[in-house]
Amino acid sequence: MAQKIAELLMYVAPEPIRQANERWLTRILERLGATRRDAEGLSLMDLWRSPQLLLTQTCGYPLMTALRGQVRILGRPRYELPDSSDGNHCSLLLSRADNPRRTLPDFHGSRGVINGEDSNSGMNLLRHRLAPLHRDGQFFACVGISGSHRESLRWLREDLADLAAIDSVTYAYLARYAAEEVAGLRGVARSALSPTLPYITAAGVSDEQIEEIREVMNQALGDLPEVAEVLGLREVLPASESDYHVILDYQQEAQALGYGRVR
Repeated sequence: MAQKIAELLMYVAPEPIRQANERWLTRILERLGATRRDAEGLSLMDLWRSPQLLLTQTCGYPLMTALRGQVRILGRPRYELPDSSDGNHCSLLLSRADNPRRTLPDFHGSRGVINGEDSNSGMNLLRHRLAPLHRDGQFFACVGISGSHRESLRWLREDLADLAAIDSVTYAYLARYAAEEVAGLRGVARSALSPTLPYITAAGVSDEQIEEIREVMNQALGDLPEVAEVLGLREVLPASESDYHVILDYQQEAQALGYGRVR
């Protein structure tokens, strides 16, 4: 097999998670007989769309918007973590523990933060959860964009924002391996369930190759039980675009309620 791009960039923190993903990728490539191509300098979108892509993970929202027809889905992870199981995860709506607001409606007129406009867990699931509560298209007094879930957590800790939606897998990893990053915070609500972040490959990959890659991903997990334990990852499930239509359903439901943008 020629040089291929293989990167797992969605969950890179804390350090034990990054190391576990690297060990898993290395074993996958060994089993496939593939050589890893340097992807340094590529933007996420360029990496996702590369014809040399063998394996990476993307967010479900860009999968169903910016990437439709340009990549193929290998599968989705079945994590067994708090608030993430059976191929699904959710967003945890968090605030500072000392915030006097207790229920989600209490946060109307507060300061929100999202990690990005293209995030399912940081924006789309939040929008869906807040849509029944908006007034004239607005829920927050102001909304900041942090750039990442970890930054959104920092905004909460440092009292730069009052409410954020954090991917439940990210939260579980931080709570286990970097508890200081979620210290002093509390859960206010949960979002609806959403399929976990899909593993993707290049658009030109055949059905047979997809099955082979997914099988090897699972074999590599079996080879490395300690890696599977660190990641809370039990297997890679088969998946298709139809599994992710619910993400667009959530978008449309929020828009139908007059809340097309988190603001």
